[in-house]
Amino acid sequence: MFLSLDYYWQLVRHSPWSLVPLVLHVWLLIDAIRREEWLWAGFLFCLPGLADAIYFFYVMRAAPSATMGFELPGAHDRRRIKELQAQIHNLDKPHHYLELGDIYFQKGNLQKAEACYRASLERDSQDIDARAHLGQCLLRAQKAAEARPLLEQVCREKPMHDYGHSLMAYAEALGALGETEAAVAAWQQVLESHSYARARVQLAELYLAKNQRSLAEAGLREALADDAHAPTFQRKRDRVWMRKARRLLRK
Repeated sequence: MFLSLDYYWQLVRHSPWSLVPLVLHVWLLIDAIRREEWLWAGFLFCLPGLADAIYFFYVMRAAPSATMGFELPGAHDRRRIKELQAQIHNLDKPHHYLELGDIYFQKGNLQKAEACYRASLERDSQDIDARAHLGQCLLRAQKAAEARPLLEQVCREKPMHDYGHSLMAYAEALGALGETEAAVAAWQQVLESHSYARARVQLAELYLAKNQRSLAEAGLREALADDAHAPTFQRKRDRVWMRKARRLLRK
């Protein structure tokens, strides 16, 4: 059932506090449009209130901004937190800290994730996953200088570790530190084995910075073409990169 503007105006006249849910509703509706969640946008427009609560907890809370577009490979289960905490208390094993750190990373709690990764490395300093994921975590926390040596070491030992995600993080660290040529080489290495939108778009940005517009445009169009035929779960994961690709092409 659609609610008219006159209905909202009458609410505001009788109770100024009714503006609060109205502002929240508009904010959520704009967020859905920005994410290109058209089905959710229609749901929010037609059913304010109920749709607002569902959208907030099942869409916005599911993709924390700190790690949006930078997910580690593999699924995670939030219900595992209590179980892992109990196992850590009783067994104190490094792989339990690592798994718990991965869950916190996916939830966007970088401070807790970093603490778990460091605890894992205290118990097994050679674990390549713990070193790589700590590097990823530090990078997302804007600590590129600390992340760089960890990720570089991992990529030297195993270039395609975590299906190329560690190499992508290394390329991002290089770019953040102003090492453009090394970052370009790292992104190109990723794309030799994978066709990640995250890699294509960020390499295109570096090409644009170097005024290599034809290379940038080709990469962006390839990313958009791949996305059109990708499965739903991948399109949802890559949505942030597709938005950026379209913005860059418009420029």
